[in-house]
Amino acid sequence: MPQPVLATKLFAPPQRAQLVARPRLMELLDATLAPGHRLTVVSAPAGFGKTTLLSDWRATLVERPTAPMIGWVSLDAGDNDLSRLLTHLLAALEVGAALLDAVPAASAGAVLPALVNELARLGDGPRVVVLDDYHVVESAPVHEAVTFLLDHLPPTVHLLVATRADPPLPLARLRSRGQLVEVRAADLRFRPSEVREFLTRVMGLELSAADVAALDGRTEGWAAGLQLAALSLRGVDDPKEVAGFIDAFTGSHRFVIDYLADEVLARQPGHVREFLLRTAVLDRLTGPLCDAVTGRAGGRLALDDLDRANLFVVPLDGRRDWYRYHHLFADVLRARLLSEQPGEVPQLHRRACDWYAAHDLVADAVRHALAADDVTRAAALMEQAVPELRRTRQDRLLQDWMRALPDAVVRRSPVLSIVSGWSSLISGDLDGLESRLDDAEAALTAGEHDEQLRAAWVDTEDLRSAPAMIAVYRASLAQARHDVAGTVRHAQVALDLAGPEDHFVRGAGAGFLGLAAWAAGDVQQALPMFTKAVRSLHAAGNLVDELDSTVVLADMWVAAGWPSRARRLYEQALRTAVAGGEPYPRATADLHVGLAELNRQRDELAVAEEHLRTARALAEHGSITENRHRWFLAMARLRAVAGDHDATADLLDRAQELYRPGFYPDVHPIAATRARLALGAGDLTAAGQWAEEAGVTVDDEPAYLREYELLTLVRVLLARHRAGDHHAPVPAVLALLERLRVAAEDRAGSLREIHLLRALAHHADGDTTRAFAALSDALTARPEADSYVRLFLDEGAPMQALLRDAVAGLETPARQRLGVLLGRSAASRPAAEPPQPVADRLSSRELEVLRLLDSDLTGPEIARRLYVTVNTLRTHTKRIFTKLDVTTRAAAVRRAREYGLL
Repeated sequence: MPQPVLATKLFAPPQRAQLVARPRLMELLDATLAPGHRLTVVSAPAGFGKTTLLSDWRATLVERPTAPMIGWVSLDAGDNDLSRLLTHLLAALEVGAALLDAVPAASAGAVLPALVNELARLGDGPRVVVLDDYHVVESAPVHEAVTFLLDHLPPTVHLLVATRADPPLPLARLRSRGQLVEVRAADLRFRPSEVREFLTRVMGLELSAADVAALDGRTEGWAAGLQLAALSLRGVDDPKEVAGFIDAFTGSHRFVIDYLADEVLARQPGHVREFLLRTAVLDRLTGPLCDAVTGRAGGRLALDDLDRANLFVVPLDGRRDWYRYHHLFADVLRARLLSEQPGEVPQLHRRACDWYAAHDLVADAVRHALAADDVTRAAALMEQAVPELRRTRQDRLLQDWMRALPDAVVRRSPVLSIVSGWSSLISGDLDGLESRLDDAEAALTAGEHDEQLRAAWVDTEDLRSAPAMIAVYRASLAQARHDVAGTVRHAQVALDLAGPEDHFVRGAGAGFLGLAAWAAGDVQQALPMFTKAVRSLHAAGNLVDELDSTVVLADMWVAAGWPSRARRLYEQALRTAVAGGEPYPRATADLHVGLAELNRQRDELAVAEEHLRTARALAEHGSITENRHRWFLAMARLRAVAGDHDATADLLDRAQELYRPGFYPDVHPIAATRARLALGAGDLTAAGQWAEEAGVTVDDEPAYLREYELLTLVRVLLARHRAGDHHAPVPAVLALLERLRVAAEDRAGSLREIHLLRALAHHADGDTTRAFAALSDALTARPEADSYVRLFLDEGAPMQALLRDAVAGLETPARQRLGVLLGRSAASRPAAEPPQPVADRLSSRELEVLRLLDSDLTGPEIARRLYVTVNTLRTHTKRIFTKLDVTTRAAAVRRAREYGLL
């Protein structure tokens, strides 16, 4: 479901009636619109007038004959949720209503490419979007999304960021390219003439030149300090008192603010001071909310009075319905409230909670309930909100809530215990998950005998399905601990407890039965069972879970030896995911990673890397936690092929860091992958150390969950044998491979790799006849040999030696497959082989682009059809033109027809 748009976040603060003219700063900001500039950063500590300056500049732009479109987003801590931020960014840009409707929570990263394409398509003049208070953003995914926009936005769109500290954006790169405009604290400081104008004309003070100069010296042009000082000096007519005040105005900003706030508050009428203190608990202010919190009418009038008095309130919309206090002023007010009326604070928060709850603003209501230390109310509100938050994928908020509640409160609620257990699972804490599931069961049991406890629970779908969901998570726990029998037992319990319409539970139960079959190596049983699970998720309307499960189903097809079917699944899922504007980045990113791995195996490395870049741009943070590591594994394998061993090691470290056991069998352990890539880099020592630590031996019996490790061990032992280590006997290796072959009889994907290693083992032992026979088995195991190019090439020099010997020794079918398989490998071709025609060098991706070029689709439309950016499409097109020796689209189509490619 789409995130709601808070209109108050999109209004720029209105221009003040009394302002100091600052033409030099206007000129600096005008450079934002100059060609080539992508980002303007207004960076200075709190109180330097950043927002006021930008509001003033915006007002001057609006009055110009050729005014650009200007969007404004006032950021707050909630914008660490990428989907929330992008929802408001789209609204501020007034671009793509369809995109805005398609942004569900925690799924907004996919909107980035679509947004860029839409802006490029419009091309209707310059646009500026201001991100105010950017310093509140601490989320790496949000920074990555903004970086993506900086890299890809069309030249007519400019970002302007106001922040208290430099953001983690590529400022150095933009600066070196002349694409950055900077306004710093030194620029924002009031100059002496501006200080004089501010104090005398704007604030209406009658000060001597000496007093103005002294105050300028004390504040060093700091706008907030000047304003606070001026407010304190209002009504002070005695020149000696003014001079004494200015002399005392010293020290750090914190103490200065405290002192001046005391002076400001002390000079306010009692009812104004009381209003300020009681409403200080609020982040946003509106009349009815203030009335509810203070217990008095007149909140709207009070806010209007504060605004007219310039008393540190900032309007949040053009109608002045909503305000906020200046951040520094709010800090001081809250500190003063805690000091003077500590007993009132919880009651004020409870009143705010009631108002927000009555207006269905549950997240705000929960925040105030927690601030009031009313954890019982907070828990009830959370239970009420959990179903919707799950549907809208607001996972971060759920995790924050679970951390905020006391353990005893969570344990009393079956629903919250399950949610807390889920939070432990995605954090990799399996013991924590088990403990929370025990808590949930205990709470349900206690509720059967305790009517008062049961009455405290909110009657929701999550409460009714709690027993079945406990069984689902116990199946997940068993899966994570490699307990296949336990996974089956708990999954069956979940299915027994599920009703006919409980599609999600039925899908989860069937899914774990399929995963258990896969973990046992029975892909023939796993495939239909997991396919059934995917259909149940579809029936439940859980599209993101359905698409995520497609990744697992594709892995099963690869294990079964049918990567072509896996590819069709991925492509169909991508078409589903992007329908309506790519609203599912977490699933879409994983689908691209899966396609990248298939393309890497086909030795289509550029296409594989393109898929990984696309996945990265689609908010990699949005991917479900368990799958986040796969991107780094896939990229590590690509970097290994390129020989970049340092990058490979770093990527593997990151993959290990992100890996979480939980839902899927660990059929390709990262440590074993590290050993394989170490062998490829010639580091036999590291690979051998892995074998010792993993505890695998040639005497081990086959088990699918250890198959990948055992096949890695085979490679280590063969490498040792070739290095002259006589403690790695080939006959023992062959015996292990034979046991693995028998166990993998129904898994063609495994059989091909086993036959390949049998061929290498026989060749290492000098038995070329058996080596050729095993190689023939590997090539003809199933008619998809061209999908396994890297399986052969990654074996390096030993495989190249075998292939050179085998070219003349293989039977015709196997030799033909070998030609298809290694058509890209010059080392594997006979010396007399004729050169490859230029048209044959087009990759499958380039052929796909070429077919779309022969259509009426525009470039951006082709990019959307291929799930890539326009820049990536241009790269493909340039390569096609080079290979076909043409310079235009029409010429490329004509040449392709001449070659018979179209």
